[in-house]
Amino acid sequence: MSASETFGGGVAVITGAGAGIGAGLARHASRLGMTVVLADVDAAAIAALREEICAAGGTAIDVVCDVRVATSVQALADKVFRDLGAVRLLINNAGVEQFGYLWDTPLANWQRIVDVNISGVFHGIRAFLPKMMSTARPAWVWNLSSIGGVAVVPLQAPYIMSKHAVLALTECLALEVETAGHADHIHIQAVLPGAVASNIFESAGGVDSGDTGAAESQRAAMLDIKAEAMDPLAAAEVLFDQAVSGRFYLITQPEYVGSAMTERARVLSTQQAPQLREHRRFDPTQN
Repeated sequence: MSASETFGGGVAVITGAGAGIGAGLARHASRLGMTVVLADVDAAAIAALREEICAAGGTAIDVVCDVRVATSVQALADKVFRDLGAVRLLINNAGVEQFGYLWDTPLANWQRIVDVNISGVFHGIRAFLPKMMSTARPAWVWNLSSIGGVAVVPLQAPYIMSKHAVLALTECLALEVETAGHADHIHIQAVLPGAVASNIFESAGGVDSGDTGAAESQRAAMLDIKAEAMDPLAAAEVLFDQAVSGRFYLITQPEYVGSAMTERARVLSTQQAPQLREHRRFDPTQN
């Protein structure tokens, strides 16, 4: 079946939909015929995207939601199930970045990474998945990890840690859904994008003491990579097509991300210590 046949007519809920790959996923989901729920803390961004989608003939609603807050995500879920019905696709996408040496990282910035990138995914699963499992209707959950989920990069440790965590969480979740007897209709998939155009680097946290120069140098290096990043809409099309094929790992640039996965497997299988020369080979951004 094609992506439009699989997903068309269903409801897609996308967190972090205001920009980057989240917005790209929303636009492509609408083109496939989905009703799109745009969730983000940036009210203006999702309102503008809703207007764009509706002007193009699609159906979308925008809901301000802070994924750091469990009650905010639960309120989103309650509204969606009440007003729109069953959810066919949940995309836990919201994410933020952080630059700087780990020991210089402000406590608030560390907590922000954990709350958005990790707890935000958990809150989405807890709020939506039980009702998705309660019927026999096919449904999909995509959790956004990153190429950074299979790589190690200095001066971005909080972000990299969070994306490794999301990948492990998603792998465990897939086994739990199978254990609970719902794998026949609930499809759990891990999304590992490579470089996709976004504003994540500009809005990333930095450090206010210690080696601020190192932090900003890493930001500059990532901004250089951004110049060659993949278009979000093109990335979304690839991901939807891969999802229909039944893959567990959805990756935007198969060769690029695949080489990072192969390298990670090699390092673990040979039990080598991380090598500094490897760190800058892969761009860990995704949204």
